[in-house]
Amino acid sequence: MTPINPDLLSGEDPPGGGGEEEEEGGAGWNWGSKVPVKVLKAHSDAITAARLCCNDRCILSCSSDCSAILWDVESFQPLRTFKGVHSRTITECALIPNSNRMVTVSWDKKMVAWDLETGHVLWQMKLDGLLTSCSCSADGRLLVCAVDPQNSVYICSASSGQMLHHISNHHRSTITQCCFDPQSQRVASVSADKSIKLWDLQAQTTTVSISSNHGNVVSDCCFNSNGHFLCTASWDKTLKLWDLQGGQFRSQGGMTLQRGHEGSVSCCVLSADDALLVSGSYDRTMALWDLSSLSRTLVLKGHTDWVTDVSLSADRKLVASSSKNLAKVFTPNTQMKLYCILKKSITTA
Repeated sequence: MTPINPDLLSGEDPPGGGGEEEEEGGAGWNWGSKVPVKVLKAHSDAITAARLCCNDRCILSCSSDCSAILWDVESFQPLRTFKGVHSRTITECALIPNSNRMVTVSWDKKMVAWDLETGHVLWQMKLDGLLTSCSCSADGRLLVCAVDPQNSVYICSASSGQMLHHISNHHRSTITQCCFDPQSQRVASVSADKSIKLWDLQAQTTTVSISSNHGNVVSDCCFNSNGHFLCTASWDKTLKLWDLQGGQFRSQGGMTLQRGHEGSVSCCVLSADDALLVSGSYDRTMALWDLSSLSRTLVLKGHTDWVTDVSLSADRKLVASSSKNLAKVFTPNTQMKLYCILKKSITTA
């Protein structure tokens, strides 16, 4: 989940901490900390997303420095840098399943598809506003992106970029996240207007519209593996689980996960087996949740600024996260070893 530009909303910072990242030098392991830390030179500006990908062998990061980098998880060395096309912050990146392609979106209004192996641009298109979010369908056929300040959603072909659907004025305020369900049949979107919407691709209409009862901006959303549940994160410091299959939300609302964070919750991701939820917050922490009991089981610390994105490996052994200038990879086992930091490049005179 990319950090929201406060200028697109009310001009106010989200509640819950913030501050400057501490600069750390050197390329070796820091054994003096509670967990091993490795610092790597990476982006030259704030990192907006860090995603485990390619069967969890790689990490894809993107940044306000207008570039994206594909990293090898074992060596933590960059495999490929994607740059020279975007002129403003890349807000989000998404891998296209069953292919060697990925897509980036930016405040420069461009959506760009890249070849992961060569770094070449496959296609690009320019829309009518700032692109705040993007996602690819599980079958690899479709892409969705959100546009601000029009509060619109665009759906296009992943192979060619051909525009297929334009949902204008979909929300009343900035769309903070949009994503496909696992069956590639619906698009979920959440917004600063605190609402949740599901748009059906076959019916080509909004079939579910929920007033979330969140007390602040709904910042992120994700489906579980069968699409029956949707999780939402909010600046009101809570997460909610919505039973879309049973429909209990219509009378009972969502199930609230509380006391997990002291600051705004910025991002969330569910494990492939639906057993684990990971959330990131502007309180600089990540929380791990047991979904069977809806209870927080662990808190990961280490960031010194807002956590903007989280990603989880299929086997639940790795959690990747990003903050303003850092992307970190945790191994959530009994030792909780932090073994890598991707840090912005530091230039010395």
